Amino acid sequence: MVNLEWYRTFKSVYKNGNFSLAAKELFISQPAVSQQMSMLEAHVGYKLFNRKSKGVEPTEYAKLLNNLIIEALDRLENVENGFRTKAFNANRLITIGISKDLFSSLGGALISKFDYIDFSFHENQMLFELVNAKKLDFAVLTAKYDTFDTIQKKVGDIKQIIVGSNTVDAFGLKFKIKENDFAATENWLNEQIWYSHDSGIPHVKLFWMYAFNKKRPSIIPNYIIPSEYEMLEVLSKNNGVAVVWNCNAKSFLQDKRLQLLWNSDQMPNTEVYLLSGKSDNMQAAFEKIESELKNILE
Repeated sequence: MVNLEWYRTFKSVYKNGNFSLAAKELFISQPAVSQQMSMLEAHVGYKLFNRKSKGVEPTEYAKLLNNLIIEALDRLENVENGFRTKAFNANRLITIGISKDLFSSLGGALISKFDYIDFSFHENQMLFELVNAKKLDFAVLTAKYDTFDTIQKKVGDIKQIIVGSNTVDAFGLKFKIKENDFAATENWLNEQIWYSHDSGIPHVKLFWMYAFNKKRPSIIPNYIIPSEYEMLEVLSKNNGVAVVWNCNAKSFLQDKRLQLLWNSDQMPNTEVYLLSGKSDNMQAAFEKIESELKNILE
C-alpha cells in the first residue's frame, strides 16, 4: 500500500533536485528521503531520479508522475493546512478585556469554552483603544464604537436594579412603589444600610436620576467593596441594599440569597457589545463568545 508521505517527499525532491534540500524542507534526515524514494520506486516499478554530481535529475517517468499527482497533492496539503490552522485557532491563547464588575457574570462564563484566556480589566474607552490597537483580541463593553478596523455586535441588554439582603423587610417599600409614592420610596431607601462597589456611586446617581429625577441622591454608602460581585457576596450574608447590574444579581436572586427590591420601569436598559479587530482567524472564536454571551443575557 502506498504511503502518502512518499509522494510528499517525491514532490520536494522533484522541486529541489536534491535529497539534502528536500530533507531540510521536510524536517527529516537525508537517509529517510533516500529510503522513501527507494520504496516509491519499488512501488511504481520505475526509476524516478538519476544521481548527478550535485543533486538528482528526474527521469521521464518522474516527470509524468509529477504531472499526475501534483494537483491532487496540493489540494490535500491545503486541506491539511486548513485543519492545522483551525486546530491552532481553537487552542491558542485569546485575550479578552472586560469591566471588573461584569467579569463574574459574563467573562467567567467563557472559561469553560476556551483552553487559554488572558483576561484584563478596563473601562469602555480603554477597552476600545486596546482592541483598536490590536493589543486585545476581544472586549465586552457597554458603549458602541464605529471604526473601520473593528467589528462590534450587540449581545444583549443589562439594567440597574435595587436588591437587598433577606433580612430587609421590603413590604413597606413595595407598597410605596406600587402606589407610585416616590417621595416615600426615596425616604425608605435613604434609611437603609447601603453597599457600593464605587465610592463615587455613579450607578446610584444614575438610578436616582431616572427613578426620582434627581441628580444627587442623599444616601452615603456604609460599605464600599471595589468589586460588584464580591459586594453582592458580602451583602447576601449581612444586612443592607445596593444598586447593581441585574446580570450580576441573577444567580443570587435565583438561589434566594438576595431579594429584588425594585426593578424600576423608569430605568433604561444598557446595551452590551462584543468588540474585536477584523481578522478571519478570530471569526470562530468571536462567534463562540457572541453565542455564549447572548445565552447569558437572553
